[in-house]
Amino acid sequence: MPPRSGAPAASGETAAPGAIGAGVAAPEKDAPKQQTASADPVPAATAAKAALRRHLKAERASLDGPGKRARDARIGEQILAWWRRTRPPLLAVYWPLSGEPDLHATYALLVRAGAALALPVVVQRHAALAFAAWTPGETMVLDPMGVAVPAAPRTVARPPALLVPCLGFNAQGYRLGYGGGFYDRTLADGVRPATLGVAYACQAIAFDADSHDVPLDLIVTEMTQVE
Repeated sequence: MPPRSGAPAASGETAAPGAIGAGVAAPEKDAPKQQTASADPVPAATAAKAALRRHLKAERASLDGPGKRARDARIGEQILAWWRRTRPPLLAVYWPLSGEPDLHATYALLVRAGAALALPVVVQRHAALAFAAWTPGETMVLDPMGVAVPAAPRTVARPPALLVPCLGFNAQGYRLGYGGGFYDRTLADGVRPATLGVAYACQAIAFDADSHDVPLDLIVTEMTQVE
């Protein structure tokens, strides 16, 4: 279902579906063999998606300094307002990577307001995410993929609500991630949790979703009015 939002709806790790190429008839038995050039849409779609990711990363990297911090604060205000209205018993947040909105100040406010938080943990490269209970300020270490995780992880069941960082998002609420498929697998497994995509407004972009993609319930940017 399309997400509801106070602005263009649409995080977190999404992409254009690969088209099916037309078949090429086999040559007759006695016909001489010859090379036939045929466009393969799958590599073309993969290359287009890679180019789109590079563009979105560059767009996000251009946000820096006070302007970025102001955007982060505006996003955080909306997430805090949403949490106060919905009160999920456990909220999965994220540790920011590569210019993603940094919501650490919001996480501290959430805990102060009584929220319980968890962080995603990669257990296998092609599996759904696991989650570990987390309190801001506790000791962190880097996992093999370079992502910060609690040094003494306390595994919890998948939270009923997730903040999902987005590299890009479209008007239908689909997220473009980094291509690992972790969030897609996580959202496809079991009862669907509430999902809030987190992104900057400049990351809104048109793309087609794959059949396995799962739309997010809501996208929060510095330009939305989520309460």
